[in-house]
Amino acid sequence: MSTWGIVVAAGDGRRFGLPKHSVPLAGVPLWTRARDALLTGGVGGVVVVGPVPEGVAGGPRRRDSVSAGLAGLPEDAEFVLVHDAARALASAELVRRVRERLERGDVAGVIPAIAVGDALKAVDGEKVLASVDRAGLVAVQTPQGFPVEILRRAHAASVEDAADDAELVERLGEVVVTVAGELTNFKITYPGDLAMAEAMLR
Repeated sequence: MSTWGIVVAAGDGRRFGLPKHSVPLAGVPLWTRARDALLTGGVGGVVVVGPVPEGVAGGPRRRDSVSAGLAGLPEDAEFVLVHDAARALASAELVRRVRERLERGDVAGVIPAIAVGDALKAVDGEKVLASVDRAGLVAVQTPQGFPVEILRRAHAASVEDAADDAELVERLGEVVVTVAGELTNFKITYPGDLAMAEAMLR
């Protein structure tokens, strides 16, 4: 059974202030940490999309970069885990959890998720419009796992952008399931997030 990984490291880092994929976290670039988590979690190889050594060129949107990563997979790749370089604290155990559920072969997608702990409000600018019931809501992370053929079909079937790859697969009417995510697997989006990750590693 051949499972590969794709690390998406092609973003411009607009909110961070510079391209963040190569920003060091405790001396190790974010993309390297993301790649190593996938490898330690048992994938057979990783395609990194972005301006890194041996990386493949990405596109203007995240989904374009994922498509570039799919094109770089070997022909015998059966499953793929797509991971954001900015989630550099994902554990190998989380990767194994997603991979093992995916390799059971009875679903079209596996995504890590955590319960929403905060109260939610719908707003218009600074004005609160309504409270939102958080029952049944989860926050979704990466790595997200899919059969390669289904993810390729999902990307080909829709030209509209999506929040993540799971949304593209959902549009096909396919079944996507969740596994337990990790609170520490947060996305490093702003400089303060990097400082928090550094503090956690210390």
